[in-house]
Amino acid sequence: MDPSLNPSSVEADAVVADPPRRARRRPARADLLAIGAYVLLGVLVCLNYWGDVEHRVSSHLPTDHSWFEWLFAHGAYSVQHLENPLFTTRQNAPDGVNMMANTSLLGVTLPLAPLTLLLGPQVMYALYLGAALSATAATSYWVLSRHLVRSRAAAFAGGAFLGFAPGIVHHANGQPNFVSNFLLPLIVARVLRLGEPGRWRRNGLALGLLVAYQVFINEEMLLLTALACLVVVVAYAVQRPRAARERAGSFLAALGLGGGLALLLTAYPIWFQFNGPQSYRGLQGGVFHNWGEDLVAFVTFARDTIAGDEAVEKTIGLTEQNTWFGWPLVLVALGALVLLVRRSVAARILAVLVVVFTIASIGPVVRFNGAETDIDGPWAYIPDDLPLVEMMMPTRLSLIVVAAVGVLLALAWDTLAGAGRPPVPAPRAAADDSTDDDGDGTAARDTRRRVLRLAGYAAIVAALVPLIPRPLPAQDIDPPPRFITAGGWRPYVPEGRTLVPVPIPSNVHGLHTLRWSALTGHEFPIPGGYFIGPNERGEGVFGAPNRPTSTLIYSTMDKNVVPEITEENRRQAVDDLRFWRASVVVLGSGPREAVLRDLMAELLGPPQRVDDVWLWDVRDRV
Repeated sequence: MDPSLNPSSVEADAVVADPPRRARRRPARADLLAIGAYVLLGVLVCLNYWGDVEHRVSSHLPTDHSWFEWLFAHGAYSVQHLENPLFTTRQNAPDGVNMMANTSLLGVTLPLAPLTLLLGPQVMYALYLGAALSATAATSYWVLSRHLVRSRAAAFAGGAFLGFAPGIVHHANGQPNFVSNFLLPLIVARVLRLGEPGRWRRNGLALGLLVAYQVFINEEMLLLTALACLVVVVAYAVQRPRAARERAGSFLAALGLGGGLALLLTAYPIWFQFNGPQSYRGLQGGVFHNWGEDLVAFVTFARDTIAGDEAVEKTIGLTEQNTWFGWPLVLVALGALVLLVRRSVAARILAVLVVVFTIASIGPVVRFNGAETDIDGPWAYIPDDLPLVEMMMPTRLSLIVVAAVGVLLALAWDTLAGAGRPPVPAPRAAADDSTDDDGDGTAARDTRRRVLRLAGYAAIVAALVPLIPRPLPAQDIDPPPRFITAGGWRPYVPEGRTLVPVPIPSNVHGLHTLRWSALTGHEFPIPGGYFIGPNERGEGVFGAPNRPTSTLIYSTMDKNVVPEITEENRRQAVDDLRFWRASVVVLGSGPREAVLRDLMAELLGPPQRVDDVWLWDVRDRV
């Protein structure tokens, strides 16, 4: 990394060139303390899950929570049965699901498969969620402390924010892929080192491996990181054109090597994502294109912080809480930029990031306090069908602003700490000539510096304390029927046939029936599910296209009344069961159990009571 990015780089080089043995031990202790604190924060965030980890899911995104439990089970099933993890027919049978075209987290679920088989997907989910938050904070701390700041306290504050910022903790409610950012600081650090002379091969190879692995964790966050790095490199080149020209050859050579390696390692999975079975092109109607960040959200305290209020999200929290810094942090960040921007190249680059991506996150129309204004946002001038753009959600560009603010906090703290470091001793001759400076003047200046430094520390701490996360809210969920968990289904579901749970899982209904598959290790395939797949025009839609029987089930659940059933309904039910390759239809307990039992009895005849479920054996009909 270029030394000019650090306002204290000259001093830092002098200090760390040959540190004494005791000085080496002290940072190691600081590192361990920082990581320990991050682990405790990770445990705190997931605390409500651990009260009853096998029967609790996120209160805010319970279906997403169940989907990721299913993903951990998918990783374990793929490893155990040596199946292609890029595709599965254990959900949405018989068509299946393209896992590369969905949020599959394969870079995590596959290596953790042994633990999932040992502990189960519920425990694995809670363990991983806290670990991912802590690991992101830890790698952020490592990069900051090794490449940007001298103060371990500064690196700790920046790392804590980057790992546990309100916008990140918000996604911890059922979306662990968006808190799995532990590779991103390493990728950014490696990009900024690509211009090192004589190291283009090593830097390029390291970048290529990191990028390839991140593809299997979260492609969207990788794209955001790439956009941020592009802006950083351009902003640096504008400010340091001579240094940029000197390093351009090494930078481009390393970038080409890294890009080539990443492409080589991910070529087939990416091809499979866009051309494999159940792939799609864009999302129907560009559903995310209008999701921009509300301007008031930047100064509002997030729901999951100790200063947050759940009622506020009902007015401005219509999408995601990706910023929600609270007004004290906004004031501190703006003040830090004003004070640092003239003296630090890094601060100027951070200012560019904040401005560019704050504007970009607004979306097609400016929103203020939950209401749309008449002012067009930048996305109003961007076609919906542009590649990549069609899949992007404008509000998530503000996550780059989150990262910039975290680095800015570390830089500001480090500058304050630097103001208190002992000055470099003046040469003896110069000291002998400074006879007109009395001790009282020096003492007064030192006192003023100390007061200002303490005031700066207090301001940063006061801005961060309200953002300490609270334990994520969790709700209880009924376990699968004993008929499912004890294997009572086995005599009814031969190889090549499916178990049809009622309700059939979708992105709206059937949360508990989706978990039947996850908690039995995918031992039987099910129709429907919670995923993105193609419609008849090849556009991405959420869940499987509804068939007449699934539509009838959902409408009955919504109205809680069995409609008049015709012979056509019964014929369609048999056709749907034949399409799903069903062998048995199973209804467990639930809030709509009675009306669903009556509906299925009208369609398929009287059920059997087997263990704790209602069962329709349809093998002789399909």
